[in-house]
Amino acid sequence: MTTSINFRIGIFSNFLRASIFGFALMLFSLAHAQELPPDYRLGSGDTIRVQVFQNPDLTVEARVSESGTISYPLIGSVALGGLSIAAAEKKIADALQSGGFVRQPQVNIVLGQIRGNQIAVLGHVTRPGRFALETANIRVSDVLALAGGIAATGADTVILSGMRQGKPFRKVIDVPALFVEDKLEDNVVVLPGDTLYTPKAPAFYIYGEAQRNGSHRIERGMTVMQGLATGGGPTQRGSESRLRLYRKSAGGAIELITPTLTDALQAEDVIYVRESLF
Repeated sequence: MTTSINFRIGIFSNFLRASIFGFALMLFSLAHAQELPPDYRLGSGDTIRVQVFQNPDLTVEARVSESGTISYPLIGSVALGGLSIAAAEKKIADALQSGGFVRQPQVNIVLGQIRGNQIAVLGHVTRPGRFALETANIRVSDVLALAGGIAATGADTVILSGMRQGKPFRKVIDVPALFVEDKLEDNVVVLPGDTLYTPKAPAFYIYGEAQRNGSHRIERGMTVMQGLATGGGPTQRGSESRLRLYRKSAGGAIELITPTLTDALQAEDVIYVRESLF
């Protein structure tokens, strides 16, 4: 009789614990439903609490590293960057089950401090910094707008880096081509924890008998003639027919070239305007 009563109490106790656990999960989901976009992905800087039902020793609080990983008992390093909460829970559960550590693991991830819902915008933009992704489906052009656009010293390309499916991701995007050439497929959706970097615009240099010696930005498709015009043209003593161009080769050596006015300029080219013979 006593054994039967204890058995029933044990069943009820297990049922009660499972009900409380499920109720707690429901409350947490309701509390956070309005705070996160529906497709929120874990990113670098997120703080999470991982719990496994009826396995308190496997409860861990961890911070997603810059490489998108956390360290978890028994299974070691786990790549969670770029995964949804549900996908991250399944990945840990599968690892615990396949390793023979827990027969049927019920994994729950509680998101604590949220930093991965931001994106860093660096380099030559008007307002570099970190920006919150307050809605889903924010694209590269939207982030550039948040940062005030590319600065005058910035290049026409941006570099997007982050994590996708737990793996490092990098994409070079030609910004004018997004609109001029209708390459809208390159206007990709950014994810929490991504970094958008705008490098410095390529430049050429001009000296000698030019009106404005110094460094100048290379515009797309710029020729030697256009570069000379950017430098104000030759002085009264200079001659556009007596130009020299110094260019670094792939091997790093400096080559001396006698250019034509229609030659395309390359980054780091140096134009020397010589004096006229007459």
